[in-house]
Amino acid sequence: MSIGSGSKIDSVLARRKTMASPLSVGLAGYGLAGQYLHAPLIRAAGMTIRAVVSSRREQIAHDLPTVDVTTDFQDLLVRNDIDLVVLATPNELHFPQAMAALEAGKHVVIDKPFCVTTSEADRLIEAADRRNLKLSCYHNRRWDSDYLTVRKQIESGSLGEIFSFHARWDRFRIEVRDRWREQPGHGAGLLYDLGPHLLDQAVQLFGRPEWIQADVFIQRSGGVVDDGFEIWMGKGPLRISLAANSIVADGGYRYRVNGRKGSFLKPGLDVQEVHIRRSMDPSAEGFGIEPESGWGIRIDPNGGRTSVTPEAGSWRTFYLMMADAITNGGPLPVEPSSAREIVELIEAAVLSARQSCRVSLQ
Repeated sequence: MSIGSGSKIDSVLARRKTMASPLSVGLAGYGLAGQYLHAPLIRAAGMTIRAVVSSRREQIAHDLPTVDVTTDFQDLLVRNDIDLVVLATPNELHFPQAMAALEAGKHVVIDKPFCVTTSEADRLIEAADRRNLKLSCYHNRRWDSDYLTVRKQIESGSLGEIFSFHARWDRFRIEVRDRWREQPGHGAGLLYDLGPHLLDQAVQLFGRPEWIQADVFIQRSGGVVDDGFEIWMGKGPLRISLAANSIVADGGYRYRVNGRKGSFLKPGLDVQEVHIRRSMDPSAEGFGIEPESGWGIRIDPNGGRTSVTPEAGSWRTFYLMMADAITNGGPLPVEPSSAREIVELIEAAVLSARQSCRVSLQ
């Protein structure tokens, strides 16, 4: 299915209307990801959240007043009224919790990264296949406005053959915070946080690279896990550069794509999280539409500059497709084998940084 295909998404919506009852979801974790990146999209896709595993009872009571709240993950697994378990928990919990949910007969969505190691990913894929259950990874950035716009520019041929692709995700967070992502742990650090997004988008655009080389580092005073990385990959003449840093006040262009017929530059970041934080309905008209100040620019070889109207972002598409896959046997929004490949690339980047070498992916 084409990621930006409106007609096919419309057909998914039409099939949803014929379902006898909505799918029921158990959500594990109600931090930033659970609260803003999962719960609103699950509900906007027509599914019902039955229970949430979290200690944030007051916040959940405010946001989801009819939902049961528990601090015990096992409570989700013994309930017969839950079809799908969604994991928005720390990375090191992804594998054990997903395996437990699959063994309990639940379909599973795991927030990125899929797992911390490829061996964990292989075991989950085998378990899901053996039980004929649906397993997917929430690579929601496949439905970002900026990424969809970049993809359209590449696929339309307006830039010609692509020779270099640069994507950055910079932040200014000078202080180390007391949260699991910035403390020692299996799968902590910026590479496992933002790396899956950048790597997944690059692979979706260009396929599997032939080699990878990386620098993964700590720059902040008091930092104990990586707070920045630079990744370089190659495929034939194509060169791909991906990076994230925690000490950048001016992020500049988020994407730079250079081709035989010109270049495309894109500033800013997809606005869907901002819209959700403002309590905007993900199914409402105007959701995921970027302001003109964030539009990209196409530059021709003579220096001519053309503003490019962006595609609309639609994270809801992930959960629409997930519901359709469970109910009607439609395609998964993200195949587990695709999510596994991203974990493999992260492992290769870690190896490259540790040994200061280029790692072949052939």
